[in-house]
Amino acid sequence: MALITRNVNLSLFSGIVLGIFFLSNYSILQTFIQIYELFYQLLSTPWVLKTLAFAILVGSIMELIEKSGGIGGFVEYLENKKKLVTSKRSALMLSYIVGVVIFVESSITALISGAVGKPLCDKYEISREKLAYVCDSTSAPISSLIILNGWGALLLGLVLTQIETNALNISAVELLIDSVFYNFYAIFALFVTFISIWYGIDIGPMQYATYKKFDIKENSLHKSMWYMISPIFLMVLLVFLFLYITGDGSIFKGSGSSSIFYTMLSTLLFINIYYFFTKNMSFKNIQIHSLVGAKKLFPIALILLFAFALGEVSSELKTGLYLASLASQNLNPVFLGFIIFLLSSIISFSTGTSWGTFSIMIPIAVPMAIGVDANIALAIGAVISGGVFGDHCSPISDTTIISSLATECDVVSHVKTQLPYALISGVLASVFFIIFSLS
Repeated sequence: MALITRNVNLSLFSGIVLGIFFLSNYSILQTFIQIYELFYQLLSTPWVLKTLAFAILVGSIMELIEKSGGIGGFVEYLENKKKLVTSKRSALMLSYIVGVVIFVESSITALISGAVGKPLCDKYEISREKLAYVCDSTSAPISSLIILNGWGALLLGLVLTQIETNALNISAVELLIDSVFYNFYAIFALFVTFISIWYGIDIGPMQYATYKKFDIKENSLHKSMWYMISPIFLMVLLVFLFLYITGDGSIFKGSGSSSIFYTMLSTLLFINIYYFFTKNMSFKNIQIHSLVGAKKLFPIALILLFAFALGEVSSELKTGLYLASLASQNLNPVFLGFIIFLLSSIISFSTGTSWGTFSIMIPIAVPMAIGVDANIALAIGAVISGGVFGDHCSPISDTTIISSLATECDVVSHVKTQLPYALISGVLASVFFIIFSLS
């Protein structure tokens, strides 16, 4: 529906209404009541509120960094002083490297990668679709591979619950780390993106994507890369610090939503003080840009809220359990990893949330693996891979929309041009899940 209407919010809300209509036994009155109760419950949940606030705070931070001249200073330093960016390949490769290095959170990765890439893609006349593909294909994959972030905290909590539920004699941290090595889709997505940049490979609709000038406005009087590097460096440090604090001395036990929220809040406070006392911006301009940035990402917060609601409805409908029950009938252990990957991809594509998919599928995948005496780490890795793959292909995914926003690219154009590359990575991942199930 999102591809046809080009309206993500309408598509998500329609799915929520239809799902609740089924759950309420086709009663229109009960449907309205349950919709109200669902959103009331979500907006009363601390981690949901923190996640929504985080999305809006990211908008403020990115707007301030862009307007400060920090990104312009960083690009100028690499391009003119270090002569590191001299072609289309090196322009895109810089965005790729930035996306890989900043693994704190997928949304932040995509926004910074896009902001750094825009002026360079303008100079070398690279399409918005190609830059959006690079941003999107480094954000979630790298965040799901280097799990010293909110992703890791969420996954560890889900894995730990399954260990306790199924009375497994294994370390949750060790099991999660083993699972990351089976995150084949993320690995192949990064590899395919690198190859497409290095050799300038454009396939499918990407061949017809044309260059359009970016709308870039920044503070040309105060160009300094430190206005970008300092907040980002602080951001990375604070994520670890807050994961440590919320985990009572253990990074892996920290709260992902709380850590990211407190990190963004602290970073925004730092930027306010830093930019004001270095006379980069007046206090009034700081507040204006903060509000403009928050307004830009408010639609993303709304999409996240609808995605959470759709995830709740899917759970109530037992969608994951139903798909798993169909798949597990006469299941050959050789195809376990592939089946879990496929189911996770479908759920992630439908709901637009990889985190929601993890919450639905890990409690299903672990018992499935135990039941057929298969590799549990492989099953969890398949869930992570499927969550990221479906997320990449979905027009209602938050990372898809944020990557489009960061690169000023139409969402549907981004999905269509990225899809062939995602499918290649998905096919390669499927083959590897079968091969490793055999071994």
